[in-house]
Amino acid sequence: MSEPGVAQIAILAAVSLAAGTVDAVAGGGGLLTVPALLWAGLPPHLALGTNKGQSVFGSFAALVRFTGGGLVDGRRARVTFPLGLAGALAGAALVLAMPPAVLRPVVIVLLALAALFAGLRPAPPPRAEGAPPRRGSLGIAGAVALVVGAYDGFFGPGTGTFLIVAFVALLGDGLARASASAKVVNFASNLAALALFAARGVVVWRIALPMAAGQLLGGFLGAHLAIRRGDALVRLGVVLVALAAAVKLAWDMRG
Repeated sequence: MSEPGVAQIAILAAVSLAAGTVDAVAGGGGLLTVPALLWAGLPPHLALGTNKGQSVFGSFAALVRFTGGGLVDGRRARVTFPLGLAGALAGAALVLAMPPAVLRPVVIVLLALAALFAGLRPAPPPRAEGAPPRRGSLGIAGAVALVVGAYDGFFGPGTGTFLIVAFVALLGDGLARASASAKVVNFASNLAALALFAARGVVVWRIALPMAAGQLLGGFLGAHLAIRRGDALVRLGVVLVALAAAVKLAWDMRG
């Protein structure tokens, strides 16, 4: 692996700032950071490990801001946080069992699938704010956390978008509240995957830490904007993520 220079690391930090902001609002930050890390010359297993080393800071900053804004459901979080951890550990273990030569085409296919989902996902009307929780909502939320947490541990890009869609479609959350609930799972899965990746030595901290600074600022800023602007901003963010994903897919399919 060729070591990225100072200029490349500065570019990666700027990408992580943008990714942290976008991810806090609408998910999809990994659609920016994983390709950027691959562009910098990291092999797939190091790119995925390093991505966790920086993205956990963005999800933490966003979660802190959403909690301060009163959008995090504590009762739900007590279920989704540990299940997100468990799912991510299983997914991360699967990644580490695969050689990089096999992982590279898997990464490309999953990026394409995440982009397609972002562009084609439905937008069901949310449950009215203040309505009582749906029957079995904690079980549904836990299942979502476990499944999407496993996806996040294995791959990651698009996780926040998947979580927002699931919480809106299955539990009737408003978009801003769904984004806050997504950050609970996202932080748990990032933390679990990072612990495993770091223990196996596949996090390049020289790159992850400068990117983490961008993620901290971006995650806090994105969550602040989502709280202040509400569902309208989250809806706009989701559209922009979908457009960016479509452009990325078209670029990957060129030639």
